[in-house]
Amino acid sequence: MPKEFVYRGYSLDSLMSLSMDEFINLLPSRQRRSLQRGLTPEQRILLEKIRKAKEAIKQGQTLKVKTHVRDVIILPEMVGIKLFVHNGKEFVPVDIKPQMIGHYLGEFAITNKPVRHGTPGIGASRSSMYVPLK
Repeated sequence: MPKEFVYRGYSLDSLMSLSMDEFINLLPSRQRRSLQRGLTPEQRILLEKIRKAKEAIKQGQTLKVKTHVRDVIILPEMVGIKLFVHNGKEFVPVDIKPQMIGHYLGEFAITNKPVRHGTPGIGASRSSMYVPLK
């Protein structure tokens, strides 16, 4: 039996029923300060798109939500949506899960690719420049 999700003593349903001010008081200080200062116009547009996507899901449709907004804090109303977050090169699909509440959206779309060191080839070092090609 999977464990029920709880955020600071609140279940997902009770988080959804909280007002924005009550939810903000549950967050860590950095996220609390960010939300108390208000949402930027870009963040507001993203929230409206997410609400439209939730309505579309209820009607059995799918709506693809792409965004460049990485600094928005994941709110309880975003849970269950699939967002495509830009990482600087491409749009990375991110499924919003309850455990992501309170984190920034950009944390889930990594911007750098881990370095994969392979075997050295021709031109890998100065000494390999003088290896005969035959």
